[in-house]
Amino acid sequence: MSFTSFRRRHLLALGTGALAAPGLGISPAAAQSAAWPTQPTRMVVPFAAGGPTDVPARLIAEEMSKSLPHRVLVENRTGSGVVIGTDMVSKGPQDGSVVLYTTVAHAVTRAMFDRLPFDPIGDFTPVTLVGQVPVILLVNNDFPAQNVQEFVKVLRENPGKYDYASSGNGGAVHLATELFLHKAGGLKVNHIPFRGSSAALPEILAGRIPMIFDIAASALPYARSGRLRALAISTKERSSLAPEIPTFIEQGVEGYEAYTWHMALVRSGTPAPVIEAIHRAVTAAVALPNVQERLKGLAMQVVSGSTPASAAEYLRSEMATWEPIVRAAGIRAN
Repeated sequence: MSFTSFRRRHLLALGTGALAAPGLGISPAAAQSAAWPTQPTRMVVPFAAGGPTDVPARLIAEEMSKSLPHRVLVENRTGSGVVIGTDMVSKGPQDGSVVLYTTVAHAVTRAMFDRLPFDPIGDFTPVTLVGQVPVILLVNNDFPAQNVQEFVKVLRENPGKYDYASSGNGGAVHLATELFLHKAGGLKVNHIPFRGSSAALPEILAGRIPMIFDIAASALPYARSGRLRALAISTKERSSLAPEIPTFIEQGVEGYEAYTWHMALVRSGTPAPVIEAIHRAVTAAVALPNVQERLKGLAMQVVSGSTPASAAEYLRSEMATWEPIVRAAGIRAN
């Protein structure tokens, strides 16, 4: 008997009981659908292996592999920002065998590139919003500000004098900073991009660059050790990740929220039962206590209750937020 025949017989034998069990992530309709892929699922991550997007993707893929009738293999496809990997999924099969695991970078591709080989909305169907990672404003301990109000005052009184670091052009750290500068009244600060936060943070410590809006996972160790001063976190309300850090909103920057988020998408035209199955598999994996604990260690706030419809609405709202910021700041792909 072939593996495919065995797997189909096994799925039918499970019936509506085991397949509907919490944690298995597969609905009976999806499992028995002819549209359900027979080959291993590829989870395409358009970022480098070992990075802050790749690590959660691998955690989720590992748990999905335990519940699905085949493995979920993570495939890193980098190049032209996220364009190469994203384009591969946009032109891949419409059977759920290829899943895109991406970030806020997806929401700004249209604004950053003159031409794209895909439509970030029309060519994809969001499956679920996995989680959000906030950013934290860090300054060198010698910087003359103890809170956001003082920070804004210093920058306003010294237009163009100060630099800020980012983890790369057009990334979440860069976007979060430009959104803040806009909401704080059009402050003028010079952007110095680095290849990742790990390259930028030593410059902040040495005082050569005074500030960075860094993702919480890499910012918190510096804040808690006292090596750098944390002025604010980009959540709507104080985060359980760092309840000691006040938000921008409570310090007077109205409406300021910024995250790098993680989302699973498939190519448009994928059958609804397959989308449902992938949704259940991802959300079941993310709901596991061991996965939640590890994601918390990566400073991710897991989003519960996300559906394909709500994920699609969230993506549209993020594009509406970030595209004007990207265009106003003149951010272009390198």
